[in-house]
Amino acid sequence: MPQALEHADGSWAWVVLLATMVTQGLTLGFPTCIGIFFTELQWEFQASNSETSWIPSILMAVLHMAGPLCSILVGRFGCRVTTMLGGVLASLGMVASSFSRNLSQLYFTAGFITGLGMCFSFQSSVTVLGFYFVRRRVLANALASMGVSLGITLWPLLSRYLLEDLGWRGTFLVFGGVFLHCCICGAIMRPVATSVAPETKECPPPPPETPALGCVAACGRTIQRHLAFDILRHNTGYCVYVLGVMWSLLGFPLPQVFLVPYAMWHRVDEQQAALLISIIGFSNIFLRPLAGLMAGRPAFASHRKYLFSLAFLLNGLTNLVCAASGDFWVLVGYCLVYSVSMSGIGALIFQVLMDIVPMDQFPRALGLFTVLDGFAFLISPPLAGLLLDATNNFSYVFFMSSFFLISAALFMGGSFYALQKKEQGKQAVVADAFEQDIFLEAKDGPGKQQSPVIMYVTSV
Repeated sequence: MPQALEHADGSWAWVVLLATMVTQGLTLGFPTCIGIFFTELQWEFQASNSETSWIPSILMAVLHMAGPLCSILVGRFGCRVTTMLGGVLASLGMVASSFSRNLSQLYFTAGFITGLGMCFSFQSSVTVLGFYFVRRRVLANALASMGVSLGITLWPLLSRYLLEDLGWRGTFLVFGGVFLHCCICGAIMRPVATSVAPETKECPPPPPETPALGCVAACGRTIQRHLAFDILRHNTGYCVYVLGVMWSLLGFPLPQVFLVPYAMWHRVDEQQAALLISIIGFSNIFLRPLAGLMAGRPAFASHRKYLFSLAFLLNGLTNLVCAASGDFWVLVGYCLVYSVSMSGIGALIFQVLMDIVPMDQFPRALGLFTVLDGFAFLISPPLAGLLLDATNNFSYVFFMSSFFLISAALFMGGSFYALQKKEQGKQAVVADAFEQDIFLEAKDGPGKQQSPVIMYVTSV
């Protein structure tokens, strides 16, 4: 592939931004339309709710957990090749899933292979955007995130239209062709010229190792480079953040999976049920950039962690309203309020992580965070499916979602407040010690020998 180098902040950067928007819409927007096929897949394979729920759970889990593998591929082959490889894998997964004869084959094709391809395309497109934009990076990321909202808006409408004419197998086959557009977007992402030349250093030859020990050491170095277990052990704020978000993700994806079946269970028309997800996506087109701009203001800088917890609390309380009534217009109001909290979570989730972890450690912290979140995405829909099989009542699924979200919000808000008070107490002790030292110097005078003051600083 010819290496035609482009310059950062140039005219081609806006073309890459458009390609990134399309890629994010195709990848992150796709899991929201799986709920439209939920009833069809249940009827086709005579499966329970729990068994059918494994399809979106595996898809979303692999989409998040394969981040470190994507980073390795980007470092080895570049963002362009990785994005195109992801488009090919996502297309192959959907085409193969249209010929599946049982749910196990769907788990592997529509879940694992498609999720892996979407992860490669999404994360590499976000990475290349950081190289193309330097001065307008915040604006570029805000505009690129609008692609997710567009995807959430259009995917359900397209799915409902194709499902009526082609069935779920023909629809998945068409989706395979749609995902090939990720290859076109990847081809647009030309390599960027950097002003920093690679350094060459003379390194002594490594000591001889046995093949087994060398492989174990290489794996250990790779894990340490991409996963920040040391930060998880020593940074209490990061530990609170990871545990709180993981706990909340046991309930956060459930409305996106079960909202359409829940509406149809309340005898809402299939077209109107699919429209509910599109309302969430359309509202996020305007709310997500607005939330990002508000969160970036200096006045909110010290309160972002609490606004993040408040967004999860609002999301959980909103699900209680949805569980109370299944009327279509009540569900429309629920989708609008849900969009507000969803846009707040989407705008703050990475910004709060940047506030907690230093930027030089952010890539490793993000890698571990996405892997652990993948486990939460893997467990959440099947757990809700088990509850639905046991109760045969969709309302309990939304009660379950509210429980995880509200408890996570209270845990994060309370923990962040306690850590802030503890940090302020330590800073007050240090300030008092410095004042005492200055007072002793002034009292003894310059001619007298100063008495040593022992001060233990535990936190700066």
